[in-house]
Amino acid sequence: MIMNKKNNIIAGNHIFLSRAQKEALLGQRALAVWLTGLPASGKTSIAVALEKKLYKNGFITKIFDGDLIRTDINKDLGFTTSDRQKNIERIALLNRHFIRCGIIVINSFVSPTKDIRKIAKTIIGKKDFIEIFIDCPVEVCESRDNKGLYVKARQGELLGFTGVDSPYEAPENPHLKIDTSAFSIDDAVSIIYNYIIERIKK
Repeated sequence: MIMNKKNNIIAGNHIFLSRAQKEALLGQRALAVWLTGLPASGKTSIAVALEKKLYKNGFITKIFDGDLIRTDINKDLGFTTSDRQKNIERIALLNRHFIRCGIIVINSFVSPTKDIRKIAKTIIGKKDFIEIFIDCPVEVCESRDNKGLYVKARQGELLGFTGVDSPYEAPENPHLKIDTSAFSIDDAVSIIYNYIIERIKK
């Protein structure tokens, strides 16, 4: 499989429609918005609210959420370093396919290390990857955790939990950094929307 100068995918004698053609049909430009942060920092809530705002403004989107992905596509993976990497590699590849279809992809993944996020950016492509650090003190995340995962982790019932016995490496130069202990979900969505709108408008 190769791509020609017009970015058409060519496989054998078949020329597939290009990303540009699909973006023109949808009236938008594709992009991967990557929300990273500690568990219970607000990533999923922001992703869902952002999708609704984009939908109301005429944009076609797709959300990939860490918890949901691990119930189907990546249910065979655990939380070892190797499995975490495979999890992100698969999601990044899915992002790439959706972007080629002109879709705006919103990702909500802890993606705890710089190397893992670098893998995602490399697979998706630097120009299509917007890294957003959903920053929040661990004690605030813990107070919001209605699943009780932090409690289980501190009691030794849940091993390798990011923020307790597994480290989180904060992005050094994210496109955006939003402290959800200081900003509401609506505020966070407005900040992200205003940042990406010129990138996704056709």
